[in-house]
Amino acid sequence: MNESIEKIIQGCDAKLYDFESVMENGHRVFRVYITCEGGVTLEKCEEISKIISPIFDLNPPVSGKYFLEVSSPGIERILKLPKHFKASIGDKVKIKLNSGESLQGIIINANDESAEIDGQFVNYSDINKAKTYFEW
Repeated sequence: MNESIEKIIQGCDAKLYDFESVMENGHRVFRVYITCEGGVTLEKCEEISKIISPIFDLNPPVSGKYFLEVSSPGIERILKLPKHFKASIGDKVKIKLNSGESLQGIIINANDESAEIDGQFVNYSDINKAKTYFEW
């Protein structure tokens, strides 16, 4: 499913960032996060939602009743995959390590195994949680 949805999203001049299934106010929500050159618009989310909704009607991404939501991952977004770190080079990040330590800094570089945060290399396998942040 992931690969075919990714191709559909690319056909709409956007990229699949991630997806998640969460419970909110007693309802299951399946979110598809997208990114676009120049930023994600409401119209782009609506366009992609209209295309993938019938596909999910035939092959639901989760079991049971759910609501589909297509949106931007936001300016403060969760980083889970190497591609997320690579796309966030130059961004400020807060990282919680499996050891319990916290790390904060700018992503200088990223590859398939690790990210460089202000000169310190961190293996993805050592990361419990990572998120970009914006100083307001």
